[in-house]
Amino acid sequence: MSLNIQKIPVFVFPNSLKFYLSTKSTHKQLLTLYNPYDFPVRFKVLSTSPNKYAVIDPEGSIGPQMLVDIVIRHTAPIISNCNVVDKFRISMQDHATKQLLGKRDIEALLMPGERDNISNDGDFQNLPHSDRSTTDEQRMYMTNRTLPAINSTNYILSIVIGLVCVITMLLPTQEETRSRLVFPLIFILASILSWYWHMS
Repeated sequence: MSLNIQKIPVFVFPNSLKFYLSTKSTHKQLLTLYNPYDFPVRFKVLSTSPNKYAVIDPEGSIGPQMLVDIVIRHTAPIISNCNVVDKFRISMQDHATKQLLGKRDIEALLMPGERDNISNDGDFQNLPHSDRSTTDEQRMYMTNRTLPAINSTNYILSIVIGLVCVITMLLPTQEETRSRLVFPLIFILASILSWYWHMS
């Protein structure tokens, strides 16, 4: 399907890459491209320093509401390349016409020394693939958005309170007496429910 549309946001994760000179496991990183749209797109990955990086499958297609992982390997982890900011440009194109739809730049940095396993340097997404359990969870969240699980006890309690309120309102009492009883009862039950939720 050919689309004449304005530029669209490009969703890439993480938004920066950090390689560590003395930690070989960080010399290979993943970039995840996500297509949240209802049409397929083409992608291309370019680098400002192609002599320092190997990009596996630098171009291809992403189906509607799908994602793809791109492997980026630092091929020149030497001290002279440390603290130099390189950039990867991710471009998205219309699948049929190859018209540019959007682009995004990702910074890459080779850090001297080793990666601190205790500190995540303020950015957990820069971990290598072997350490990226959180990243995998986030990718699952992007592709399978689900509502959070409902606590069964709270759910049952809510139903019971609702039924009590309905039964109270249906009691065969005089209109004036019912009005005086129902609202205080509802207020008390709502207070109990609120307290229970905060305690659970």
